[in-house]
Amino acid sequence: MASLGASALARMLEICTVTNYEARDILFREAENAEYFYCVLTGYVRLYRLNKDGREADIRICGPGETFAECLLALGDNYLYNAQAAENITVARFELQKVRALAEQERDIAQAIIRNLSAHLRTTMECIANDRLQTAPQRVAHYLLDNCPQDSASASIRLPFQKSLLAGKLGLAPEALSRAFSSLRRAGVTVRGRIIQINDVSALKQI
Repeated sequence: MASLGASALARMLEICTVTNYEARDILFREAENAEYFYCVLTGYVRLYRLNKDGREADIRICGPGETFAECLLALGDNYLYNAQAAENITVARFELQKVRALAEQERDIAQAIIRNLSAHLRTTMECIANDRLQTAPQRVAHYLLDNCPQDSASASIRLPFQKSLLAGKLGLAPEALSRAFSSLRRAGVTVRGRIIQINDVSALKQI
């Protein structure tokens, strides 16, 4: 959205509906008829799938400024996963049919959609590679380092969401995340609720 020209942005805002959801509200369920794609304005949205036994697998955690379900602009009439508010959230909804029509008229919109889909594909490929190449402690260390101030010797990070969501974001079971944090103590990482203290950033980089 940020890359849209003034005219294209104005037309997108005309068909946008801003909606609030409470924590744990379901935005849509897998296989339901798809009517909208979404942009998160505040809070976090959890995207996940269920198997026939009711076991859940997180696909992605979407935060402010991120979009989801726009892949259905080009392919499919049904949602591919479930979407749930991880906390109280505000989202912008865009009707798929109207956006398809606008994309045919406004080149900026079509290009923005392509860029978004390309970015999601790249993120997915990196996630798959990390799942294959990194241990659980390495995944957690990588996340922490990405959120450390640049060139800092130590850092204190407040997680923007519950640790259960971080586990899903990193493709870990909650108990695996706990074990990973325990193993990172030797690198000077301590956990108190959502506050993560990193006493030695250089040691963490060696994990």
